[in-house]
Amino acid sequence: MKVGIMGGTFDPVHIGHMLAAEAALEGCGLDEVWFMPSHIPPHKHAAGVSGEQRLEMVEQAIGTNPAFRTLDIELVRGGVSYTIETIRALQERYDQHEFYFIIGADMVNSLTEWHGIEELAQRLTFVGVGRPGSVIHTETMPAYLQPRVVLVNMPQVDISSTDIRERLAAGQTIRYMVHDHVYEYIKRSGIYESDTR
Repeated sequence: MKVGIMGGTFDPVHIGHMLAAEAALEGCGLDEVWFMPSHIPPHKHAAGVSGEQRLEMVEQAIGTNPAFRTLDIELVRGGVSYTIETIRALQERYDQHEFYFIIGADMVNSLTEWHGIEELAQRLTFVGVGRPGSVIHTETMPAYLQPRVVLVNMPQVDISSTDIRERLAAGQTIRYMVHDHVYEYIKRSGIYESDTR
């Protein structure tokens, strides 16, 4: 089975995440995409809401897509969520699966800075999802990495979790920026309303 891993804080998950996952699914002929909320991402601040709340929002967002599922492996493990540790654990558990790691095109250019990148490149393929015209500098990548990166395009959307949190903190609407079920969950639970990050 070919499985795409969609990692991130999902704080909150939004339609840009969903479009990227769908683009990778179709563009790489994947069988499934697993959404995996991180506990503490290596290069970002900790999430503003709990792991359980972020996992619940992802489950609300993907509920109608049979090719999408959630995985709480990084939330259960705790600590900093290094991708190399996660992939080692996944390959032990699912030794017949072929893994792809889905990232934004902007992150492709900084892959060499990832913890354990040489081992990661041996264990999986990176899927860089970008907008048409995204500039990826694969020619400057180390030789071990170049054949392990594929690129797919997705429709243009300019939405980020940071924007969503700021809009909520300012009392502005986020309708249609997130799945309807996520929108209802956020409004019902009141999370992010006092967020000023």
